[in-house]
Amino acid sequence: MTTTTSPSPESDGCEATIPIDVRAVRCGPRLIQNEVTKEIPVHLLFRDEPQPAPVPVRSAVVGSRRGTGEQPRPGRGRRAPAPARPVPEMDPDLVEHPAPVLPGAAGVLAGACGAAGCVLTSWWAGGLPDIAAEALRLPASAGTGLGGAQWAAYAGAGALALFGFGGLARGRTGRAWVLGLFGRYRGTVRRTGLLWLNPLMPRRRIDVRLRHWRSEPMPAAAAGGVALRVVVLVVWRVRDTARATLGIDDHERYLRGCVEAALARVPVDPPGGAREATGTADTLTRLVTREVAPVGLEVFSVQPVRVEYAPEVAAAMHRRSVAALDAQHRASMLTSVVDSVEDTVTRLTTRGLVDLDDYERKLLVRDLTVAFCAGGREPGP
Repeated sequence: MTTTTSPSPESDGCEATIPIDVRAVRCGPRLIQNEVTKEIPVHLLFRDEPQPAPVPVRSAVVGSRRGTGEQPRPGRGRRAPAPARPVPEMDPDLVEHPAPVLPGAAGVLAGACGAAGCVLTSWWAGGLPDIAAEALRLPASAGTGLGGAQWAAYAGAGALALFGFGGLARGRTGRAWVLGLFGRYRGTVRRTGLLWLNPLMPRRRIDVRLRHWRSEPMPAAAAGGVALRVVVLVVWRVRDTARATLGIDDHERYLRGCVEAALARVPVDPPGGAREATGTADTLTRLVTREVAPVGLEVFSVQPVRVEYAPEVAAAMHRRSVAALDAQHRASMLTSVVDSVEDTVTRLTTRGLVDLDDYERKLLVRDLTVAFCAGGREPGP
């Protein structure tokens, strides 16, 4: 048995005596026969291991309570912003673009050529009267009759005349034509004057002028939740004829729905309110403009022109308004009476007309107040 001294971690550098059986270490069975087993110094068994890196500890913050002195929890009490309402999207290919159009003179010329072809074919077949031939200064016809060539000439000349005269249209200021073919949008015509359009394309006339729409009384609410009825005047026009024509059926019905949705989110000033309605009109205009933009409409203003209480609360709010006016009238009358009494007493005392003590002054003030109040009251029937 042999004793060996080595530093102990608990003794901070002090030596400790550890009994070790040297024979057991030297003569013990080898675990690996092919390798030479070396002795491990005893002092390496008690080597200090490196301390792990300190982990930063964040200070815990608890929720605040009144009277406890606790710190508020970060992010607690903040209301998350409501997600923006998605705006409906239309077909990206459905955008207004000019339609193919020719001047009206081209249609007139084509129609005249087709009519002339029909007349010449009739002369060729011998079906043109002699009087008409003499008027047109045509030679005498051979009168070959109606054959395949004559029918083909009739068909070609008639089709040319129909295409020429059938495609004529008159463009007006403030109006537009929306053209389509086989269910697809082909373009918009905003030109004015005599035009020639493809007669095979269906046309839809649309008004692009500035228009006013006055709504019926619609439900709304004040800031305090009082039910109201609001009449709104909307100034609008069609900006994109393709989306406005093919995207919705009825423009005014769509506007009504958008205005009702905006009124449900924006409080309206009650009748006789002291605040100006400019802020409400601006908010309504911004909301409605955002709603109708995807369908090709442009809104310039949404203005409440008449605001009244709903029928179910009209009587109660009328009584409340009368009571408020009565209270205001009484307060103003009392203020004027007090000012008059004060002025009268001050003038009498300043000029030395009366010499009053506190008791007499109180009596005089009371009598003057009663007199002024009785004089200011309107006589009853």
